[in-house]
Amino acid sequence: MKIIAVVGMAGAGKSEVARLFEQSGYVRVRFGDVTDEEVGRRGLRLNETNERFVREALRAEHGMAAYAKLNIPRINAALKKSSVVVDGMYSWEEYILLKKHYGEKLNVVAVWASPRKRYFRLSVRDVRPLTRKEVEERDKSEIENLNKGGPIAMADYTLKNESTLYNLKRQTQKLIERLG
Repeated sequence: MKIIAVVGMAGAGKSEVARLFEQSGYVRVRFGDVTDEEVGRRGLRLNETNERFVREALRAEHGMAAYAKLNIPRINAALKKSSVVVDGMYSWEEYILLKKHYGEKLNVVAVWASPRKRYFRLSVRDVRPLTRKEVEERDKSEIENLNKGGPIAMADYTLKNESTLYNLKRQTQKLIERLG
């Protein structure tokens, strides 16, 4: 069994890549589910401001590896059934913890798109569209406060997503076949 962690900035296409792995038989563990559940538990509305507040609060409480720590039980349970795709590993500390815990079973796939492409995609998405200002603030926060650059830089594979969804799907399918 293997673990594929998909990383990238908001709007790069990481969730689409994770879905494609899932459709190929991987069990998907979405780190963001922890945020969504905590936002609901606190009685807050699901929006960018509350999500950021909760993400940063969970990391303040559990450390920068919070999402890896909180999701290891989900990953372990999923590994009993199949290989796993992790959607949304962010911080360097999460990368280090998962690498230490799973070793060579863990491969990281970065999905990259230019800020211009990402900002456009996020402004027109159906679920929780974001303004350019919201995305710029999120990018800054994720890079400066959440150490998101490290896992992207250390990725075992990088998919460039500057064109069509079809092209991203084609690249992802080739990678899935390569990983066996």
